[in-house]
Amino acid sequence: MTQEELFKKLVAHCKEYGFIFPSSEIYDGLGAVYDYGQNGVELKNNIKSYWWDSMVKLHENIVGIDAAIFMHPRTWEASGHVGAFNDPLIDNKDSKKRYRADVLVEDWMAKQDEKIQKEVEKARKRFGEQFDEAQYLATSPRVADIVSKRDAVHKRFADALNDNNLDELKQIILDCEIVCPISGTRNWTDVRQFNLMFSTQMGSTADGASTIYLRPETAQGIFVNYLNVQKTGRMKLPFGIAQIGKAFRNEIVARQFIFRMREFEQMEMQFFVQPGEEMKWWNEWKNTRMAWHRALGFGDENYRFHDHDKLAHYANAATDVEYNFPFGFKEVEGIHSRTDFDLGRHQEFSGKKIQYFDPERGESYVPYVVETSIGVDRMFLQIMSAAYTEEKLENGEERVVLRIPAPLAPTKVAVMPLVKKDGLPEVAREIIDMLRFDFNVTYDEKDSIGKRYRRQDAVGTPFCVTVDHQTLEDRTVTVRHRDSMEQERVAIDELYRLVDSKVAMRHLLAKVKA
Repeated sequence: MTQEELFKKLVAHCKEYGFIFPSSEIYDGLGAVYDYGQNGVELKNNIKSYWWDSMVKLHENIVGIDAAIFMHPRTWEASGHVGAFNDPLIDNKDSKKRYRADVLVEDWMAKQDEKIQKEVEKARKRFGEQFDEAQYLATSPRVADIVSKRDAVHKRFADALNDNNLDELKQIILDCEIVCPISGTRNWTDVRQFNLMFSTQMGSTADGASTIYLRPETAQGIFVNYLNVQKTGRMKLPFGIAQIGKAFRNEIVARQFIFRMREFEQMEMQFFVQPGEEMKWWNEWKNTRMAWHRALGFGDENYRFHDHDKLAHYANAATDVEYNFPFGFKEVEGIHSRTDFDLGRHQEFSGKKIQYFDPERGESYVPYVVETSIGVDRMFLQIMSAAYTEEKLENGEERVVLRIPAPLAPTKVAVMPLVKKDGLPEVAREIIDMLRFDFNVTYDEKDSIGKRYRRQDAVGTPFCVTVDHQTLEDRTVTVRHRDSMEQERVAIDELYRLVDSKVAMRHLLAKVKA
């Protein structure tokens, strides 16, 4: 099964089991907009709790806010979004499809890396146990040729982005013979910039209305509240402000399911530091955030840092945490050193003094900022991609299981009476009442016990508790573990302890803190 086929199965699974639905589906949907179903919203909320607790609970100097989506339009002039929040777009004249020019080039470079890996695998088969991968990469003429071409294109690409040279960007696409995936032709238009912000009107009449924007990021809500939080919280540098909220971008080339959407949710933290200390904190937050991702247990080799070829106008350093999705390594989180650009610009445009008085240095200054920004929806897709598993069992049967980390699983326990009589449902309800105040628990009595197990595997439920006739005799139940499918008899009085030992969020947070 190819990675593309696997991804299609994952998308279908998300709908079939109540994780994600196309928005307004009864009206044939709305492009690049999705709704989260009953299981999806639980997983999404758990992801947000994991992030929020890791920021606010684990750091005494980080607090949270919830800023409004609508902001004064001058905010976006100060931030640079009105003039510079653009994507370079290119059309194929034959298919009439539009693409991001930078993504086309990035995908081409990723294919060169795939070619190198294929050469390595061929050599590994040829030389067997004596194969030395490092030596092969250093000495293979074929690999050297691919690397040389890729690096040359990479340099041209980085220079074109930094110089905003759209003509050169198109020339790279032509020189690399990049074709449209739909038409298979290289009949491209010129590259042009497209602003991504949604605008709307605020006011009671058309004549009296003013143009405002749906925020394209949540960070500016933090920056304009810097003084409010700093003064009311008596915060001392360094300190951070965290926020989770919706953002909106008019993505022309939305693709790959919920990876790139027009309405999405961000988890952002802006960390305010002394000028000159930003690089120290940038490196510190790189390590902290990578530890947060790796604590989920999806394999350290599936994560990597990718430094930006082109820095945003506000940054002096930027890197992405990338995860190996079924469609390749892609960004799930960005860590940026934003300098004093944002607070400085808001100070300039508002006419208000936005500074910090440093009692140790005896002076006032505009703080520098280190940002961590992660998309909730991309994180959701990353977890689903990593968790989705098709297994062939010893008896020849197959099962689909979501190996979601237990603290993030939508439902923690499914309680099942073996039959719908003889007092077993009543005991099952008693168990649910015991657990429901601390854990998300479901009751399941439909179909055979085997089918019920498979259903809970497919939504990622860590524990299935079966109430049978022996339960009536000795107050024990059968507990089935999702990943191993092992079963054990457990006293009802011990259920809470067993479940808590695996699904409580503190166990995940302890890995991050370690």
